[in-house]
Amino acid sequence: MKQELENIRAEASKRIAEAQNRPELEALRVRYLGKKGDITAILKQMGKLSAEERPAMGQLANEVRSSIETLIAESGKKIKQLETQMRLEKETIDVTIPGTPHPVGHKHPLSIVLDEVKDIFFGMGFDIASGPEVEWDYYNFEALNIPKDHPARDTQDTFYITENMLLRTQTSPVQIRVMENQAPPIRIIAPGRVYRSDAVDATHSPIFHQIEGLVVDKGITMGNLKGCLETFAKALYGEDTRIRLRPHHFPFTEPSCEIDVSCFNCGGKGCPMCKGEGWIEILGGGMVHPKVLKNGGIDPEVYSGFAFGLGLERLVMFRFNIDDMRLLYENDTRFLNQF
Repeated sequence: MKQELENIRAEASKRIAEAQNRPELEALRVRYLGKKGDITAILKQMGKLSAEERPAMGQLANEVRSSIETLIAESGKKIKQLETQMRLEKETIDVTIPGTPHPVGHKHPLSIVLDEVKDIFFGMGFDIASGPEVEWDYYNFEALNIPKDHPARDTQDTFYITENMLLRTQTSPVQIRVMENQAPPIRIIAPGRVYRSDAVDATHSPIFHQIEGLVVDKGITMGNLKGCLETFAKALYGEDTRIRLRPHHFPFTEPSCEIDVSCFNCGGKGCPMCKGEGWIEILGGGMVHPKVLKNGGIDPEVYSGFAFGLGLERLVMFRFNIDDMRLLYENDTRFLNQF
């Protein structure tokens, strides 16, 4: 029996040293140390020994078991290290290999010009304000001095959700919301999407963008409006740009005006872009109507203000010499990749 135990120790040492992976090592552990393993089989024969031989043989069996367990543990560590090394070699990344190129997007022409406009007005101390696109009739029309029977509603035919709820036709409702929640001085622009029931063609779309401006403070005059818009035009189109104000009518401003800029294509000499006039209309504005100030909770006897609004698509089309508004919405990459 002693010789059998020594043979088991020698054989196990040799086989464990030759094991190449954890499954092989586990099979050897079961073979020598398991419930039906070789050492267990030897121990079952202890009953055949005399009382004097059993202690010595039991001690030897425990030594052999302990020796095999130690060999298995050491071999397991080596195999684990080897597997880790092999995995690292397999997963090695060659950082010199060129990466897979992915197409990178860029700003849409609407975003390019909008960001420029924001930067210009930021430089003049304006803040950005926003409001809901689904708007109440009160904010979109009535608070802006456009009652339900006013003819100006005909030019702003829109999409109604209920009798008193609609998709806003302009960003002007933001003016009222700001005045209701902020005491003067107020100096904001409100860019955003607006909606009108227009047929789609080269210059019209049922969805487009407006940029509304509002300044309210003590002593604000038309001279402030002209200076603000002249600064804006020069920053956007160049220092040689001139502006002119023409009388007009808007229900929410009094007096009101249309603002033209000298044609940036011909310098005011006359060309196809300006239709030979030398001027291009870019926006409308005027002094905020006293009734609109009252509707916003501001005393028109103490404060005055000016407001203006411009179409972003119009600015973009002039800026990049685009003759069809639909190109801005069709997502044709052949067109968009030019910007």
